[in-house]
Amino acid sequence: MSVPKGTPNRWFVVLGAVLMQLSLGAIYAWSVFTPSLIEAGWSKVETQIVFAVGLAAFALVMVVAGRLLARFGPRKLALAGGGVLGLGYVIAGLFGATNFWVVLIGVGLVGGAGIGLGYVVPIAVGMRWFPDRKGMITGLAVAGFGFGAMGWVKLAGSWGQLIETAGLAQTFVLYGVAFAALIWIGAIWMRMPPKGWAPEGYTAVATTSTGGENYTLTEMLRTPQFYLVFLIFAVGAGAGLMSIGLMKLYPIEALVAQGYTTVEASAIAGTAMAVFFSLANGLGRILWGMMSDKLGRRVSILIMTGSQALFLFAFTAMAGTPWLLYLGATLIGFNYGGAFALFPAITADLFGNDRVGQNYPYVFLSYGVGGIVFPILGGMLGDMGNFPLAFSITAGACLVGAGAAMLIRTPDHEEATHHFSMHGFLHQMHWDELEEVIDHALHPSHRS
Repeated sequence: MSVPKGTPNRWFVVLGAVLMQLSLGAIYAWSVFTPSLIEAGWSKVETQIVFAVGLAAFALVMVVAGRLLARFGPRKLALAGGGVLGLGYVIAGLFGATNFWVVLIGVGLVGGAGIGLGYVVPIAVGMRWFPDRKGMITGLAVAGFGFGAMGWVKLAGSWGQLIETAGLAQTFVLYGVAFAALIWIGAIWMRMPPKGWAPEGYTAVATTSTGGENYTLTEMLRTPQFYLVFLIFAVGAGAGLMSIGLMKLYPIEALVAQGYTTVEASAIAGTAMAVFFSLANGLGRILWGMMSDKLGRRVSILIMTGSQALFLFAFTAMAGTPWLLYLGATLIGFNYGGAFALFPAITADLFGNDRVGQNYPYVFLSYGVGGIVFPILGGMLGDMGNFPLAFSITAGACLVGAGAAMLIRTPDHEEATHHFSMHGFLHQMHWDELEEVIDHALHPSHRS
């Protein structure tokens, strides 16, 4: 199809998406603030409550953002998200940087809401500009969310030493201004393609071969596939989020127990989170997205979730040795990042490319569920002196998620027009397809 006059280069959308996500990934930089807050008298659970509230606000507001996207358009929604996120951090900095309730409202509630408003924009816009490369574009669109954490953590910590030199309050304010500015710049390229536009050589057949029928929200909620995807995302995201929240606190304890000083342990743990986890988190989004375009989304999710269970089980034996800690942080971060490329893409595969902006926020509610349960569990067990049990529980949850991944198949649109029932669930499972999925996982070359 010919490109209408005035149509921009679609790769500028990727540039805008990355700039936005660098700031929207602010929530992953939370761990750099927790040692200072604990020194100010906070408990480990309190640090995780702010983190969990931020995740919950992110997920809940994203549902509203899906509707606002259709009403106001992506650019206005992106501008609003940047403003709200920046405002949250400024509130925390100006009205009490070590006051639990001020930080909970500013960083957790308001900041999380800003992330929720902006997050859906680059995903929905990217899907419309790149229907031919859904896994790849989703990975690129959300890569900045993972990479951004490394920069913000290091800027506040060992590289820029903002917390040490400017103080916690001023760091919050500076970050709020920077977050808003980057998102507003990225919003310049956030617009949908012209009606009827498609990339050269692409036809609708490419979409329907991977599901492709557009489901309304009600129809999606009537399919068993929605609940399977919801469960898998909840346990996978929850495990990763708990790891993020504890990636400094747990290794510091484990390293000190091995004879390192607190200062040495803090530096090593900070590097594990800010460099190895963050880089792997960003790379996982890109590489898992690209791999899923080849392997298929279901098989990729199965491999990713199953291997994450193994890495989490092993992490308790790795946290007290620096090079093993770096390896564990890399592996867990790589798989965690992959979820944010695979789940938007499988939502588009199963429930329609054109509806992903409205449907994916409901899938993403699982991120909020996981973000409440697992980080708070980790904080509670940490206060009890049992971090290893927290990692073992989340590993077991990931095994359950891997089992659920085996059951995903393309839903029946006709059945989705009727109410969900257990009979319908069993009818749609088609157990011969389970054997096919397992065969694909073991022998990728057999996949047609």
